[in-house]
Amino acid sequence: MFKFLLEKDTWQEVFDSLSKNKLRSILTMVGVWWGILLLIGLLGSARGLENSFNVLFGDFATNSVFVWGQSTGKPFKGFQEGREVKLSLSDAKKIEENVEGIEFVLPRNQRSATVTKNFLSGSFQMAGDYPLLDKLQKKKLIHGRFINQNDIDDNKKIVVISEDAYKQLYEKDAEAIGTYLIINDINFKVVGMFDSGNVNMGPSTDMHIPFTTYQQIYNQGDRIGWMMITGKPEYDIKQIEEDSKLLLKNLNNIHPEDKRAFGSFNLGKEFSKMTGFLTGMQFLTWFVGIATLIAGVFAIGNILLITVKERTKEIGVRRALGATPFEIKRQIVVEAVFLTLVAGLFGIISGGLILILLDYLFGQGADAALVNASVSIGVVFTALLILVVLGTLIGLIPATKATSIKPIEALREE
Repeated sequence: MFKFLLEKDTWQEVFDSLSKNKLRSILTMVGVWWGILLLIGLLGSARGLENSFNVLFGDFATNSVFVWGQSTGKPFKGFQEGREVKLSLSDAKKIEENVEGIEFVLPRNQRSATVTKNFLSGSFQMAGDYPLLDKLQKKKLIHGRFINQNDIDDNKKIVVISEDAYKQLYEKDAEAIGTYLIINDINFKVVGMFDSGNVNMGPSTDMHIPFTTYQQIYNQGDRIGWMMITGKPEYDIKQIEEDSKLLLKNLNNIHPEDKRAFGSFNLGKEFSKMTGFLTGMQFLTWFVGIATLIAGVFAIGNILLITVKERTKEIGVRRALGATPFEIKRQIVVEAVFLTLVAGLFGIISGGLILILLDYLFGQGADAALVNASVSIGVVFTALLILVVLGTLIGLIPATKATSIKPIEALREE
């Protein structure tokens, strides 16, 4: 078979057959070309969306849930409905120790703050945080550093500010690190600045100070505003959320069926929806692309059936001169595979060009909708293999038809 493919006469016959009706040959290839173009374009776009999603959330502990106190919806153990629920550090500690699958529990506090710097001022959201925040929600620092353990231990009056806060409080190109800001009438030293473009899970925050400093200044005691609960990768974050809320209800004398006492946002569940959407999109892309390919290949099979009908006399002559049925089949199958491969290669090239254009139009900048929209070499080879298999199978139909004609009847054909 390999020797047959290297023979000049084989390809001369292929080109002669296809060139007899160039327009028909080109139109036949359009279906396969479009199928591969669709497959490459959609798969590349899906990969671009996935990459964009990973860039957006890549530095976040996505298997997380945020929980905060609200007010009770049912009376319980002598407490009236509508009682305000306040979370505490001891609640966070109990959850970390008793709920299965917990990796981290991060308590947080937040309030609005009036900030001044010389004659400039602004109102911002300020949070009291632990260094762990930078691990669970990575801050893209432009200058300086984030809060560290020494800041927590020594209750230091330091602050990490956002780029937006910097633009409001400092002159253009002014140095911020090492300078002081007056936050609610207290001096804080700026030790870091982070990119405002970061996705912030939870309430928006422009300034971060040490958690212990926040406690001391605002007399918070054991109280916290909310907590971020992160589960281990192998555990279901929805179950962790349910277990955490149930434990919190027990700790705070709240009715087990009270659904209003605690608010929550399950990032892990939302993240799963998005990854499920991307997986579904990729599956749909393969389905649509392969279905279109099959339709295109069937068109090639139909055209080859017409070609075989037109070449009936020629096939009869070849059979009379000693050509075996296998040789006739082999030639027609080669023509079918050649058509599908050429159309497929044009589709791959066209799809690649479209992905380059999409990357140029939508893949630039920090907020790019598509990041590196592309397909892997493995996908390209898989597509080509599918084409070869389909081309071979569909070529067998007209090939079988050709060899079913008896030489005497073929020679009589006009």
